[in-house]
Amino acid sequence: MANNVVPSSGVDSAGAELKLTANEFRQISDLAYQRFGLDLKRGKEALVAARLGKKLRKLGFATFAEYHRHILADTTGDALIELIDALTTNHTSFLRERAHFEFLARAANEEFREVSPLRVWSAACSSGEEPYSIAMCLAQALAKSPRRDFRILATDISTRVLDTARRGVYPVARFDDVPEPLRRAYLLRGRGESDGFYKVKPELGKRIEFDRFNLIDPFSGRGLFHVIFCRNVMMYFDKPTQQDIVQRLSVCLERGGYLFVGHSESLTGVQHALHYVRPATYRNQKPEGDRNSGDEKSGR
Repeated sequence: MANNVVPSSGVDSAGAELKLTANEFRQISDLAYQRFGLDLKRGKEALVAARLGKKLRKLGFATFAEYHRHILADTTGDALIELIDALTTNHTSFLRERAHFEFLARAANEEFREVSPLRVWSAACSSGEEPYSIAMCLAQALAKSPRRDFRILATDISTRVLDTARRGVYPVARFDDVPEPLRRAYLLRGRGESDGFYKVKPELGKRIEFDRFNLIDPFSGRGLFHVIFCRNVMMYFDKPTQQDIVQRLSVCLERGGYLFVGHSESLTGVQHALHYVRPATYRNQKPEGDRNSGDEKSGR
């Protein structure tokens, strides 16, 4: 970049166009990588300028350097969370990548049929659609086994999306892909001022623990899980970070447990000890006599 600047998508409060210099981009990308593992490669300058430019104008900063200093000076950590919220896309939906939920329901009643409680971790759970989908799936799958139970840990780095997740209230349109029997069984339809919204029933929500967690932080104290969902988040990390996270997730899996990644993601080039089962599905060391898992085909 000959001029070491990248134009943003707007203007500041004085009407001047905001510019992101090469040094400012490096400061922001280094901070995002060090604190969150977020890999902002060269070529992302325009995206960073556009998304953070809105934040600068809102806060009244004239330069990205001022905004960077503001983040470093904020002892609450809120400014860092706002940074990650601005730079990442919290796109999710109920029963997204449905094949994973069909697989989970089958596994709950086959290889995990003697397990109670079944423990699931929804890592990078965003605004809650994924853990609530897991809960609906398991509640339905175990409906004929009242003595069996399940528990879900749902974590995300963003306090903002976790607040939404804990409320468990969503517009009706968000449930277009949820079959009517599941809606009747596990959702409450809003009335009056809440018309046009569904709320997840409390008896389902109580099986989910929401907690803020950064995937590049140590996993100690999380325990072991039979299933881990870590979907559509690997794309934000470089290969070394992906490998570190996948290896540590593997340690958190029970023997025979499953890891789901996003269908648009691949563990190719990532060293890990998991067995490839099918696209976006991997298994920890399988129990003796279990031939369900195929040979590792990607990532070894």
